[in-house]
Amino acid sequence: MTMGRFALRAGDGGVQILELNGREEWALSHLLAAGNRGCTPIDTPGPRWSDYIFKLRGRGIEVETVTESHGGPYAGTHARYVLRSKIERQSVESPRVAASVDQQERHATP
Repeated sequence: MTMGRFALRAGDGGVQILELNGREEWALSHLLAAGNRGCTPIDTPGPRWSDYIFKLRGRGIEVETVTESHGGPYAGTHARYVLRSKIERQSVESPRVAASVDQQERHATP
């Protein structure tokens, strides 16, 4: 499972580090890549976009929902999700690499 670390910048200048995995990480990564264009379940298929957005909002991430109409044989509306929070992806060291470095440091001779 992929894990991502993100820095969420608050309006007061504070920073909150979020470690996300699974579909939350997947959705936030797609929102970041899409920028102001945002994502829809039509152009970025995912089984439960509304749930991913609900969970991201629960972590304090601001995501705008824009309702759009679409035609075709199943005409109706769909959501476009646009990331409004200031977020940056941070590098994440894999647990194996971190353990390897830790072991090397313990066995190093001064």
